[in-house]
Amino acid sequence: MSNATDREVSRGTWAAVASFVLWGVMPLYWHALKSVPSLSIVLQRIVWSAVFVGAFLVWRDGRGWLRGVLAQPRLRKMLAASGALIAFNWGLYIWAVNAGHVVETALGYFINPLLNVLIGVVFLRERLRPLQWLSVAIAGVGVLWLAFNYGRLPWIALALAASFALYGLIRKLAAVDSVSGLGVEGAYLFLPALAMLAWQAGHGGIGFEQGAWIGGLLVLSGIVTALPLVGFAYAVRRVPLTTVGLMQYIAPTIQFLLGVFVFHEAFDGTRLAGFALIWIALALFAGEGVLRATAAGANKVAQSD
Repeated sequence: MSNATDREVSRGTWAAVASFVLWGVMPLYWHALKSVPSLSIVLQRIVWSAVFVGAFLVWRDGRGWLRGVLAQPRLRKMLAASGALIAFNWGLYIWAVNAGHVVETALGYFINPLLNVLIGVVFLRERLRPLQWLSVAIAGVGVLWLAFNYGRLPWIALALAASFALYGLIRKLAAVDSVSGLGVEGAYLFLPALAMLAWQAGHGGIGFEQGAWIGGLLVLSGIVTALPLVGFAYAVRRVPLTTVGLMQYIAPTIQFLLGVFVFHEAFDGTRLAGFALIWIALALFAGEGVLRATAAGANKVAQSD
């Protein structure tokens, strides 16, 4: 592997870590907007992220940035599909957070990396090493334990996991840079979201009537939305999807801690056992990666001597 490729993988890895940390603390942001209906929040999230990303792309590439992507029919369809998936994911997530289901959203994002690993192996022909297989198996047992002991079908978790896993696959295959892809997704969603907001504004308000603080948070939701998505899309084109899949446990771990210790949602010993298995799996996967990287570095030094 060349030094340039090493740098690209390293940058992709750090972009993924930053994105997952931001996603992990996101419940705090949406909870601050709890007084605004969930549909209004997600519609404004779509509109303002489209505005900010579109403005950046015009500044960077000029007014013709959209034509190059839309001139490719296959890419156009892929980004329409990924836009629909991320809009569904956002809506369900915001509703679940403000309805008191932060721990279940964390479960969804614990399941999601397993789906990414499965997709990477089955569809992208990525290979796992033995210890990686072991960590995936342990994480799978933890997720099954949580699902069967949850008391009901965790449909919120399953829907969040599936929608974001499919989103990651499409963005992995779409031959477009991360910001432009997000800009096209926003362009598809912008007018429908704006029309629904206009209707809501005439039937009870959209949050700005609650004051400058709430209005400011709604506007900034565009930046809060765009940054981790750009980082994630940047990462999945430079880092194997199996690796990204296991790194995604960072976000739900933070969400879980917020759900239990900040929002005081119910959490007992049965659920703790399931989460513990997942954390053990993550530690194995990360430890194997560190040991392998250390060994590779030592081999390079030995070869250069």
